[in-house]
Amino acid sequence: MIVYKSTDWWEALRHLGSSAIIRLLLKRVLFVGLYAAVVTAGVIRFERMNVAVDKEFFSFLGIMLSLLLAFRTNTAYDRFYEGRRLWGQLVNNCRNLAVLLHARLPADDYSNRTYFARLLSNFPIALDGHLRHGVRFDKLEEVQAGFIAQLQQAWHVPSCLSALLQEFYEQLVAAGVLLPTHLITIQRHHEALLDVAGGCERIKTTPIPFSYSYFIKGFISVFILIMPFNLLDTYQWLTVPITMFGAYALLGVEMIGDEIEDPFGKDSNDLPLTQMANRIRANVHEILHVELHEDIRGLADAPYSVVF
Repeated sequence: MIVYKSTDWWEALRHLGSSAIIRLLLKRVLFVGLYAAVVTAGVIRFERMNVAVDKEFFSFLGIMLSLLLAFRTNTAYDRFYEGRRLWGQLVNNCRNLAVLLHARLPADDYSNRTYFARLLSNFPIALDGHLRHGVRFDKLEEVQAGFIAQLQQAWHVPSCLSALLQEFYEQLVAAGVLLPTHLITIQRHHEALLDVAGGCERIKTTPIPFSYSYFIKGFISVFILIMPFNLLDTYQWLTVPITMFGAYALLGVEMIGDEIEDPFGKDSNDLPLTQMANRIRANVHEILHVELHEDIRGLADAPYSVVF
């Protein structure tokens, strides 16, 4: 994720190449410029390909396209924002669970505190991997002997961790450390963990319908292809830069929508899940007064983002 100062335009423009999507966009715009130059040369110098396009009809197509792109952008950003909101809920519920257990566990019960801190902080890290390219078990903390081997046999690691957390609560109730009334409060935050996981999976596995995405891409392509013919009689050779500028706007909006509609990837504009997961781990250990190695704690503030 690119973190930037929205008020500093010059600094933002200076780092324009930091985004892979912008670099790809510029390549496509150059290709459109080459196409526009060929069309312009063919019409002006060789008097070929002189196809007349009605300006009113072209303007009507532009209005239709702008409405489609506005809807496309809003839909993509809604998915991005919902993903961030879900991970915000995960942060809050993990902290709340840590606070509730900190208040109930004896201060000298280091064994249970360590077990719970490691088990709970493993959940966001496992969810991060689950939403991307698979859980990286080497990033998880070993809770007890054979713990990692047990998780490696699970198909859905976040659910397995949630089940182990529930077993831990029940053991504390049986031991008299927690009362059933405490469990009611804890349960609300515990259930939210899998609610967040399910919401993220819904976003991940439900892309924008193919027919809709294909239609917009086709519409943009045809609009750009006929744009030089509509501009030639008025702008002559200026048709080339004007067409490139129009392509930059149209292609840019569509490509950014493609990127942010799945906020859980590793593109430059996706959510910094790894950083948030490590921040949850640091918070949980701190609340429960469980030591965490300084190198691991430092991952919460590691520069996963392009910051300027």
